[in-house]
Amino acid sequence: MKPKKLKITLLDIIVLGGLAILAGYIGYRIVVGLHYKWNWGVIPQYLFRYDQEKNRWTANLLIQGLFTTIRLSVWATILAFILGLVLGLCRTSKRLFQQLLGRSYVESIRNLPPLVLIFIFYYFVSDQLMPAIGVESWVRGLGPSAQAVVSFLFAPPENIAAFLSAVVTLAIYEGSYITEIIRAGVQSIEKGQWEASYTLGLSWWQQMRHVILPQALRRSLPPLAGQFISTIKDSAIVSVISIQELTFQGMALTASTYMTFEIWITVTLMYLMLTLSCSLVARRLEIRLARNGG
Repeated sequence: MKPKKLKITLLDIIVLGGLAILAGYIGYRIVVGLHYKWNWGVIPQYLFRYDQEKNRWTANLLIQGLFTTIRLSVWATILAFILGLVLGLCRTSKRLFQQLLGRSYVESIRNLPPLVLIFIFYYFVSDQLMPAIGVESWVRGLGPSAQAVVSFLFAPPENIAAFLSAVVTLAIYEGSYITEIIRAGVQSIEKGQWEASYTLGLSWWQQMRHVILPQALRRSLPPLAGQFISTIKDSAIVSVISIQELTFQGMALTASTYMTFEIWITVTLMYLMLTLSCSLVARRLEIRLARNGG
């Protein structure tokens, strides 16, 4: 099948011309109207710095914040997927209690502001749950090598409780959306698949495990990839509880250097680099699934 040729109309030319004029005007106002003294030359030092003691280049504040954002997003997505898978199956269950459990979770979480959830779970998980479990003291009791692994995968020992609180909060919030993705994926499977597997004598769990769920997850992969991108963007909200991710580092640098535009434009480009890369992977995955029959 040949790809469709793009048609450029007069309206397209007018709209693009108007956008170009608007962009030029905004650029003119920024350069001339603001009387702002740009200083892009110092941005690289906030990305990488030379460590005299180790005699090598190492990540500085913005790159460290980017790595923290990636860690938050990955772990929150993994936990959210587990939560969403369980409650998504509850949403498709024929049992009233399981349906009520899944629906109550989705409706309550998705209708609350994420900022409220951040504070509720931060003060509960970080102040009450983590000390009761003894996570921070357990991490501090590990050897240097083990602490280095924990710091690389999660956060330094002194920040591990707050980091895990942020992961749990993001997972609970994003899990409400993944729950609906899983539910839609399971309900999209044709009725004949259920009937055929039932006639083979499979139990509900065997039907779900061997027949329904593999197909549902395959169909759900593109929206799940999109949800991971949303998690990356939503992770910025945990900066309010002093998680040193990219947005927090941007605010800290802006407060100390007063270079508002340079810092936030750099942070924006770093977020775009991360999300657009994931969007490209998700798009290629969607095309590949479509070629293979979805």
